[in-house]
Amino acid sequence: MPDRTRLIGWLLQSLTGIACLIIVAMVVIIIGNIVIHGAGKLSWEFISQAPRGGMALGGIFPAIFGTAALVILMTIAVIPLGVATAIYMHEYAPRRSRLVYLVRLAIQNLAGVPAIVFGLFGLGFFIEFVGRGIDRAFYGGRLLYGQPAIIWAALTMALLTLPTVVVATEEALRAIPETYREVAYSLGATRWQMIRRVVLPQAVGGILTGGILAISRGSGEVAPVMFTGAAYFLPDLPTRLHNQFMELGYHVYVMTTQSPDVEKTKPILYGTVLVLLLLTFTLNFTAIMIRAQIRKRLRSER
Repeated sequence: MPDRTRLIGWLLQSLTGIACLIIVAMVVIIIGNIVIHGAGKLSWEFISQAPRGGMALGGIFPAIFGTAALVILMTIAVIPLGVATAIYMHEYAPRRSRLVYLVRLAIQNLAGVPAIVFGLFGLGFFIEFVGRGIDRAFYGGRLLYGQPAIIWAALTMALLTLPTVVVATEEALRAIPETYREVAYSLGATRWQMIRRVVLPQAVGGILTGGILAISRGSGEVAPVMFTGAAYFLPDLPTRLHNQFMELGYHVYVMTTQSPDVEKTKPILYGTVLVLLLLTFTLNFTAIMIRAQIRKRLRSER
């Protein structure tokens, strides 16, 4: 029996290792293929200039700027809402609250909704209802916010990534020992003082982890922004919240499906995908460095 148990354990370990190797090999092959075919297209002109000649000439700087602006606005919208939701469910609401049960059920359902449904929701709610309402109330019916815009795309992406932030934050709060809260209460702290000075500093790593995961997903989604704000060819940068914008993922999608000469656009496609990967890695790396610095500062203050 011990030999059989060891054999089963060895088989499971081997299968797990093989599965990990296959996944890593697939990632290496995909990224290697993109780098090999896209590195030759990268140049200062390609990165820093606006497109011209129907995207055949110039660069993709407006798409880079639009993608970065979209992710930043999305992060600004989703982090406070996700963290506040998790804090309420874990720190304020009763353990058997029906409201908390319904919120968790809604979050689980949101996590399973296809991205294109979020895009249709953003089109119907944010643009047609909220945006048109703002135009009627403040601009005399003039069409400003009642059309696809970067603000509506960012809010739609925030809803898409909200479950990730809520779950990561709640897990971070759950990992904090209950004795920390009891000590804070014994010293006369109110619940909000306990949360602000004890709980949140301990959970900041998990909160930022949720933000990093949200950035990773938000920078690569195409379907929501396709309905809510992205434009294929728009050399001008979005300077106002109601402006449309170019986005790298949507740019790749349109060039792949609508180009009359696929072979001619392949270098541009590979170069754009490589830039999208580099931008995503840069945003993630920046968030990881911020998280590491905050953790280091917290350790030094203890």
